[in-house]
Amino acid sequence: MSTRKLIQAMTKKSISHQEIASNIVKGLNKSGVKSFTKTPALLSNLDSQVAHLVLSNPDLPPQSCLTFFNFLRQNPSPFSHKPDLRVHVTLVSRLYEAQKFAEVINVLNYIANDDSLRSPVVNIVSLIEDGTHEPKFVEKLCDMLFRVYTDGRMFEDANGVFDYMEKSGLKIDERSCIVFLLALKRCDEMGKCYGFFQRMVEANVETTVYSMTIVIDGLCKRGEVQRAKNLMDQMVDRGIKPNVVTYNILINAYVKRNDCVGVNKMLRSMKNDQLAYSAVTYSVLMEWHWKSGKIGEVEKLFDEMRERGIEADIHVYTSVISLNCRVGNMKRAFALFDELTEKGLVPTSHTYGALIDGVCKAGQMEAAEVLIEDMQSQGFNVNQVIFNTLINGFCARGMIDEALNVKAVMEQKGFETDTFAYNSIASGLCKLKRYDEAKGWLFTMMEKGLTPNVVNFTTLINISSKEGNLEEANRLFKEMQEKGVRPNIVTYNTLIAGYCKNGKMKEAYKLRGEMKTMRMVPDVYTYTSLIHGECVSGKSDEAVKLFNEMKQRGLKQNEVTYTAVILGLSKEGKSYEAFRLYDQMKEDGLTPDDRVYNSLVGSLHTARS
Repeated sequence: MSTRKLIQAMTKKSISHQEIASNIVKGLNKSGVKSFTKTPALLSNLDSQVAHLVLSNPDLPPQSCLTFFNFLRQNPSPFSHKPDLRVHVTLVSRLYEAQKFAEVINVLNYIANDDSLRSPVVNIVSLIEDGTHEPKFVEKLCDMLFRVYTDGRMFEDANGVFDYMEKSGLKIDERSCIVFLLALKRCDEMGKCYGFFQRMVEANVETTVYSMTIVIDGLCKRGEVQRAKNLMDQMVDRGIKPNVVTYNILINAYVKRNDCVGVNKMLRSMKNDQLAYSAVTYSVLMEWHWKSGKIGEVEKLFDEMRERGIEADIHVYTSVISLNCRVGNMKRAFALFDELTEKGLVPTSHTYGALIDGVCKAGQMEAAEVLIEDMQSQGFNVNQVIFNTLINGFCARGMIDEALNVKAVMEQKGFETDTFAYNSIASGLCKLKRYDEAKGWLFTMMEKGLTPNVVNFTTLINISSKEGNLEEANRLFKEMQEKGVRPNIVTYNTLIAGYCKNGKMKEAYKLRGEMKTMRMVPDVYTYTSLIHGECVSGKSDEAVKLFNEMKQRGLKQNEVTYTAVILGLSKEGKSYEAFRLYDQMKEDGLTPDDRVYNSLVGSLHTARS
């Protein structure tokens, strides 16, 4: 075929496409997509080029364009293939002109989620006809595509759009970048989140404290507190100052690490920046002081907060109630509960949970049941944490049958009994000296496929120790380590107590040495067990040395410690030393029991003989 004839044929075909498109537009404007059923010839000549011409026709309203496009997607048979990328981009252009942005997002989602349509952003932009759109269209299209990829967690594609916009000199919206940072943080992609933020800064995106705070929050939650602090300092040098939310995040991170220096530095920086504490700041500081045992400071902060006119919300009230419950001050906890309800605040499930936990630990199970009823009347369902709290509370009082009833109700509600509940029941049985039953519950737990944790193993070790089966206790101790369960200080204390009661002091001291190697600091219970062991072995002098060592290490002796060493000294007839410790015990505000009196009297007879 000659060049002239080829051009004529192509021109004829082009005219044919235009005519078909015009006829389709007329039909759509007259009777919508029903026109296709009345004119089958239109369908037989419909292809992507015709579809593009139809959607480009200004005589077809944008809503009709969308109707036509949806018809094509739902009825792909007229085509040799479904609408191509060009058809999608053409529709996006029309919808954008009509400011139908939600519909634009939907079409872009089709492109992003279809392997046959997904394409580099440069290819998508190349399909936009020059001179037919406002100058900001390409910029807005890229921004919307960036968000679509972000929402779909297509982070590499989103990065590709960011690269294109940066290289093309297009303005990048910080709000879209914030969406991207949040998506990365939610997916625990903090390495990428931190890296993208640095790219934002380098690309001169208008960066604010909000973007910086998102990254700092993510880093702190990953435990990278120093890196978060360095980022804040870096951005301060660039003129972006932290706000109260930024400081709250860092203060909370330092509190969780028990880093007093870090907390105080943040507080000084807040003061220098003339930022007042928010309700969250007070709440975090209350938690910090409570961890330090300064319950008075907690109440002081709570009062200061209200004096400054900062209205305590339900979360602050719940925090203070929870702190009082933990230290057993239930009177104050309930007073605060009454106060918040009088102010019109609605308790949350966490508020009720804190109170229920507090009364259960205080052994007030009747009060727990009243709170459960009140909670349910407020529309809150009892969750597994509260079920476990009730089970543990009943078991602590030796009310095993009541605990098992709660377990049955919990399972009826669709919750599975977990390792915490099993251990609560086993511990409760141990207190009643029903050791075989206790072991049975823990073995049942394992048979059900639940992995025993350090608490479960410690309970089993405790049972074996109390039964005098130290060989089994030691076997369990080794087994837990072989299974990757790290013993804690309670585990060590349990096994040490077992050895001491049986006079195996060499093994007990060896375990204390292991504790130090693992950077565990022996506590009051460790020393009390060793003191008891030395007294059982008739070595009261060694017991007194350990007793004095406790003071040197800042450990406060309790009733059990004093009783153990007084009994040991009395047994050996060392009445002078025993009475001296008796006087010291009373000076420390501790009350001796009958065993102490009887042993002291006995020591006088032993001394005379």
